[in-house]
Amino acid sequence: MNSALHTLQERGFIQQCSAIEGLSALMDKEPVTFYVGCDPTGPSLHIGHMVPFFALRHLRAAGHVGIALLGGGTARIGDPSGKSEMRKMISYDDIDANAERFRVQLDRFVSFDGQTGFTANNKDWLATLNYIEFLRDIGRHFSVNRMLTFEAYKIRLETGLSFIEFNYQLLQSYDFLELYRRYGCRLQIGGDDQWGNIVAGIELIRRVEGVEVFGLTFPLVTTSDGKKMGKTEKGALFLDPAMVSPYDFFQYWRNVTDADVGRFLRMFTFLPLEECQALTDPAGNINAAKERLAWEITALIHGPEEADKALSGAKAAFSGGGDLAAMPTIRLERQRFEAGYPVFDLFVDAGLCPSKSEARRLVQQGGAVVGEKAWSDEKSPIGAGLLALDGSLILRAGKKRFVRILT
Repeated sequence: MNSALHTLQERGFIQQCSAIEGLSALMDKEPVTFYVGCDPTGPSLHIGHMVPFFALRHLRAAGHVGIALLGGGTARIGDPSGKSEMRKMISYDDIDANAERFRVQLDRFVSFDGQTGFTANNKDWLATLNYIEFLRDIGRHFSVNRMLTFEAYKIRLETGLSFIEFNYQLLQSYDFLELYRRYGCRLQIGGDDQWGNIVAGIELIRRVEGVEVFGLTFPLVTTSDGKKMGKTEKGALFLDPAMVSPYDFFQYWRNVTDADVGRFLRMFTFLPLEECQALTDPAGNINAAKERLAWEITALIHGPEEADKALSGAKAAFSGGGDLAAMPTIRLERQRFEAGYPVFDLFVDAGLCPSKSEARRLVQQGGAVVGEKAWSDEKSPIGAGLLALDGSLILRAGKKRFVRILT
């Protein structure tokens, strides 16, 4: 097997490949241009988007050429893959703004140079398509019966599949054809939920151009307990620091289960496999391994300085070291404490609970910690006497979430 593919296999990326031996032979022969697409249907990428981009960096390091395709055109329709209902339509202006945010986030991670790594936007060829000509030239190569065998469509037929979504596979296939024609792209990579769309693009290029191209998919990463990886109590693990702070991002990885650490080190860092193995040695310190995982991926996404700050804040909260100033911080009025701050209101205002009912459950279950004291009295308010000399107070919700209050 080609060395780049072997690297992906060793690190747990490969789920399906259309023709692994043919792709391996091509990659041994010459640098291969490949692409991965993402539709800017929201204002930020999240960690689930990033698995193919970690693979992109491995392939690019091996000498191949990666294209990040921004779906400024396909986002106008919405991919039905993995969705139980039709996506909400957003304006073209919002799509364009989101695409630029995606480009900036990806450039920070990939470092596009315009030659071995660059972006394209399928709006450039999809937005001006003539529908009649598209149906004659492209649509005639698709079998409805064949399309309905793909899992994404089979699932949606049970809940309702709109005609506009049914067109999505034609457009993604056309993207592959267009990228082949423009850049000689011979490989599409993506999550395994894209398998049907990728296969359709391979078949279209074979019919239209008489050329063999390839598809490679990666597993949809779940945690060891079967949950979708990257889901937090507040929602998806977004890359935008305004949506998920670097500290919360760090803490997500610091708190993964023991069983997931080795797999996540292989997929979400670029540490040598030998080092990943050493970090997760049964005789080693699993908490140190989690800390290293959290630092590495936070540094990749947000930069080493933010990773250092997050690590220091975590140490200040949990081990008595580090820098208190690096902890998540919120400012509240001192007068509220002087008047007696109701405990439920405090945990909601501090952002540790979404509602008073959640705060009540937290207190009743013994998970509310004020300073160093577990707070179990629902009726007793938090007074100013609990504030430190500098007017600060640390609140904890369970073992993983905390905030430093400044007054």
